[in-house]
Amino acid sequence: MKGVLLVNLGSPESPTPKDVKPYLDEFLMDERVIDAPKWLRAFLVKGIILQTRPKKSAKAYAKIWWEEGSPLIVLSERFTKKLRQHTQMPVALGMRYGTMTIKSALQELKDKGVDEVLLVPLYPHYAMSSYETVVVKVLEEQQGHFPEMKVSTLPAFYKNADYIKALSESIKEGLKGFDYDHILFSYHGIPERHIRKSDPTRFHCKIDGSCCSVNSVAHNTCYRHQVYDTTEMVKTYLGLSEEQVSTSFQSRLAGDPWLKPYTDYEFERLAKQGKKRLAVITPAFVSDCLETLEEIAMEGKHQFEEAGGVDYKHIPCMNDNEIWVQVMAKWVNDWQATGRIIATPST
Repeated sequence: MKGVLLVNLGSPESPTPKDVKPYLDEFLMDERVIDAPKWLRAFLVKGIILQTRPKKSAKAYAKIWWEEGSPLIVLSERFTKKLRQHTQMPVALGMRYGTMTIKSALQELKDKGVDEVLLVPLYPHYAMSSYETVVVKVLEEQQGHFPEMKVSTLPAFYKNADYIKALSESIKEGLKGFDYDHILFSYHGIPERHIRKSDPTRFHCKIDGSCCSVNSVAHNTCYRHQVYDTTEMVKTYLGLSEEQVSTSFQSRLAGDPWLKPYTDYEFERLAKQGKKRLAVITPAFVSDCLETLEEIAMEGKHQFEEAGGVDYKHIPCMNDNEIWVQVMAKWVNDWQATGRIIATPST
C-alpha cells in the first residue's frame, strides 16, 4: 500500500526557554545546519549558543505563538488534513526537529499498512540545511526501523509550473488592496560554503554573479540558482517589470559570508531609493513560521519604517490555501496511479 509522508521544519513545544533549548540543541547540532566538526559544533552550540539563545528565541516565539500552538505546526496540520480529503492514501506529518518525529510519522503509516512511501520535504528549494537533511533523516529512520518500507522522494519543486502558479496566485491575493511600488522576495539565507559543498562538479558554483545563469547539473542542488529561478518565474507569471522586483536573503550568522544581498540592508536601500510602499514575500517557506512571522512581518516592518519606508505588507506563505492543496494532491495522486514523480526540475 502507498502512503505520503510530509515533513516540515518543526517547533519547540512551547515558547519558553525550557522547551526552546532542547529544540535548538537538536537543530543546531545537525551537521547539515552547522557544518563544523562535531567537537567544534558541540563547543559552539552547547558551550556558547545555548547559554543565551533559548531565552532570546523564546521571546521571539512568544510574539508569534497562537492559542492553538506553534503557527508552523498548526498550519502544517491544517494542510495535511486538507490533503487527506483529496487523496485515498494515508498521509502522515512529521517534523525534522522536535517531538513530532519522523520516526513516529513513519510508524503511523506502517500501522495503516503502508509499505511504499512518497516523501515530500516541504521545501521548494534544495539546500543541505533544509531539504537534504530531511531526506537523510528519513532514510536513516527507514533503514534503521522500517527496512520493509520503500521510500521515493519528491524533488525540489521550485520551478514546477503548478507550484509557480499556486505561489503567484497566493501573492496576487496578498497584494489585493495594497498599492505597492516594490516587491521584495526574501529567502532564507545560508552560508556561501553550503552552495559550494552542494556542487557535484566542485567547480561550477563560484557565486560570482554569472554561474547561476550558465546551465549546469550543479543547479539541481544549488539553492541560490533555484531561488532566483523562482523569483524570475513568478515575476513573469504576474507580469512584473525588472524594476518592481528584487531578491534578498535573511537570517545570517556573523563570522561567515552568507548569500547576499541581505534583507535588512535591502530594507534600508529600497527606502532610501524612494520605494516607500514595500510588499515582502518569503517563498523559501510554504508555511509561515518564526522566520516569516517575527523576523520579516514584525522586525522587517520596523526596519523598513525606520529607514524611511511608509507602508509595508508581509504576504503570508501559501500555508493551507486551496490551490496549493490541490497542487500537492495532483502530485501525490499521480504518483499513486502511475509511479511517476511529476515535480522533477529540469536543467
